Amino acid sequence: MPTDPICGMYVEEGPDALQLFRDNRLYYFCSSGCRIQFAEPRAQLVRLRRGLAVAWPASAVILLVTYGIHFAGWPYLAFGLAAVVQFYPGLPFYRGTWDALRTRMGNMDVLIAVGTTAAFAYSTVALFLPGRLPAAYYFDASALIVTLILTGNYLEHLTRDRATGALRKLREMLPSTARVLRAAGEVDVPLAEVSVGDRFRVRPGERFPTDGRLAAGRTTVNEAILTGESVPVAKGPGDRVLAGSMNGEGVVEAEATRVGEDTFLAEVGRLMTEAETSRVPLQRLADRIAAVFVPAILTLAVAAAAAWYAFGAAGFTVALLIFVSVAITACPCAFGIATPAAIVVGTGRAAEEGILFKGHDALERAAAADIVLTDKTGTLTLGRPAVAAFSGTAGRSDDELLALAAGLEAGSEHPYGRAIVAEAVRRNLRPLRVENVTALPGQGIRGQLEGRTLEVRADERGLAEGVPSELGRALDRARAAGQSVSVLAEAGHAVGVFAFEDPIAPGAAEAVRALHEDGLRVVMVTGDHASAAESVGRRVGVDEVRAGVSPAGKLELLREFQRQGRRVAFVGDGVNDAAALLAADVGIAIGAGTDVAREAGGVVLVRADATGIPLALRLARRTVAKVRQNLLWALGYNSVLLPIAAGILVPFLGFGVYDVLPITGAVAMGLSSTSVVLNSFSLRWVRLGGRSAAAPVGTAPPAASAAG
Repeated sequence: MPTDPICGMYVEEGPDALQLFRDNRLYYFCSSGCRIQFAEPRAQLVRLRRGLAVAWPASAVILLVTYGIHFAGWPYLAFGLAAVVQFYPGLPFYRGTWDALRTRMGNMDVLIAVGTTAAFAYSTVALFLPGRLPAAYYFDASALIVTLILTGNYLEHLTRDRATGALRKLREMLPSTARVLRAAGEVDVPLAEVSVGDRFRVRPGERFPTDGRLAAGRTTVNEAILTGESVPVAKGPGDRVLAGSMNGEGVVEAEATRVGEDTFLAEVGRLMTEAETSRVPLQRLADRIAAVFVPAILTLAVAAAAAWYAFGAAGFTVALLIFVSVAITACPCAFGIATPAAIVVGTGRAAEEGILFKGHDALERAAAADIVLTDKTGTLTLGRPAVAAFSGTAGRSDDELLALAAGLEAGSEHPYGRAIVAEAVRRNLRPLRVENVTALPGQGIRGQLEGRTLEVRADERGLAEGVPSELGRALDRARAAGQSVSVLAEAGHAVGVFAFEDPIAPGAAEAVRALHEDGLRVVMVTGDHASAAESVGRRVGVDEVRAGVSPAGKLELLREFQRQGRRVAFVGDGVNDAAALLAADVGIAIGAGTDVAREAGGVVLVRADATGIPLALRLARRTVAKVRQNLLWALGYNSVLLPIAAGILVPFLGFGVYDVLPITGAVAMGLSSTSVVLNSFSLRWVRLGGRSAAAPVGTAPPAASAAG
């Protein structure tokens, strides 16, 4: 079977599938072989609009002729319009009822179909077989109930469509073909035929068809699809490129490293799909209640109508209206959409911020977290060193020191060497041309410049005269701050000191502040040495620092907090974090990290922005709170109105109230459903105050400060 390039799920083949695709539907097979629709089709919205375009005008005319303008034969006009509403816009309710009967699972369609059919059928018999039933017509009730409920359904589908629009946008990001380089030359091939190892060419303004590494050429790449940041990222040979990102000004060639459902974009889409299709425990509870609720309501409706009729207090017409009133009033529309409406809006809002909840109960587990354990490197920091400061001996300018060191490190693969070169580039300095460069294993690097011997060493050991006092003080300051150092020497004499640190990740301090505002404790757990860890901890403001902790130690610390009754969220990005991500109550994986971490985490942050951590937890809490509010509203609505529908007001208002009670119940039910949708929509405005812009993966670290 073919797979969808984004969700990676199997797509049904055959004539039916072709029709489904023409209707803009997409299905996949679950593990049990059942076909399940995973994305709400836009065609459903179109059908609902068409149905409402018929239902509202027809209902308006029925109301007009029933309560306003009477003329000879008006009941026949009302019948004709009501029949159109009942069996065209109302047809999905009959289909839903048939599905419920086949599966023996009650749903709200049963109550709607039974209630409206009873009102319509009674009125039809009374109209065409006069004398058999009292001449009372309730075409207005049947038509308006269908119309109001369809309106509520339309609002629900509109909510879901807007929230899942991000998944459609992901599909639109991928080109349909790739320009693959074969022995015979450049060939356009379908995306499904691209294999790992294929070399492909991308021109300016085109999107990369699959994940890969640049093999030739230099360019800038817009990775906004993954990072939310529109600033292009410079790319050269060896750099990673991602499917869906847009090439800038250069013609480049790349080698495919991951294709099809293995690409990062496909992984994002798969997580979004899982979030859409999974049911959290609250939803499963709602489903179980609904399964019992529907037959119970039908039993109550029959019992109430039969009781009033049996005791002679009401005639058949009123008894029928009591039955219709109970069925319509109790219709659990609001109850049915209470959970999915909030979850769809909440997860959709999260997806806009690059936050993906991985199915099942990740959302609820994230909502329950009360302590956050976070890794340091690649999570609170960028995970790559940068020059924090450098100092030189008297008479040596900053530019001279940096040009000398950058010339020596120009071809180095060492992280500190790259940091020195990056700092020189940032300052628009041209590295000096150093010759005969050789590595000093475990010590540093050496080269020749105009007959002078230059060295960059890991420390001051091995130098003929140690370091001058002013450089010694610079070394002491750097080490006290937890920074790593390198010493620049000329002819065996130290002339400069470079201090390196892992820059704080964008928004890390803001993220910790937001977590504190939400009442969460933050503990940084790292394998780094204590001085470096304490320095980062002070700058971002965590509550506690645990340094020198092995992967096994992280797991044990996490379990220690869990034994204390804490609900632990663990944030990590590396292979060494995988065990803790799995064992935590909720694991939050940084999307820019390793594949293993993303697979282990229950929540994935696509963007390289630490503020996604508190925002994910805040959205989870608010979403679960909205679910509970919605359920409370829906249950409260039924608790109040069901006794009224069953006849509690008859002693005070008489049976005449049932002339309008079915429509009143439908209006109240529609308002209840609308309130649930609007309450869920408030999740669209959940955010962090002063949220920083996301920084794209692969951008240069913040500028280093120079200390002379």
